[in-house]
Amino acid sequence: MTTTPEQKQKELGTSSSGIEPNLAAALSYVLSIITGVIFFVIEKENKYVRFHAMQAILFGAAWIVLWIVLGIVSLGLIFVPIIGWIINAVIYLGLGLGGFILWLLLMYKAYQGEKFKLPIIGDIAEKNA
Repeated sequence: MTTTPEQKQKELGTSSSGIEPNLAAALSYVLSIITGVIFFVIEKENKYVRFHAMQAILFGAAWIVLWIVLGIVSLGLIFVPIIGWIINAVIYLGLGLGGFILWLLLMYKAYQGEKFKLPIIGDIAEKNA
């Protein structure tokens, strides 16, 4: 049985931010850590919005750490002519595009009213929501 958008909204409850819960959850991902913190602080009761806000914070933090580590690794590869440059380009393009697609997917799933959990990060977000 398919749920209608109205039924989905009822399941998500209300948000203390004054915004529909699915929209608030999706907006949590827009600027990652910044909007995640804003919605996590504003939202006092709705577990759905708080989960997505916390997951956005953790996703943003993990993304920053990943890029820092990648930057350090790429420093070594930059001195390897051609092969190192190609590996760097593939890594940066692959992770950049993959992260962008994952970011869009997280916003989409949140807007659709789905509690899409990332591995590890999703469990931590659920515990802290």
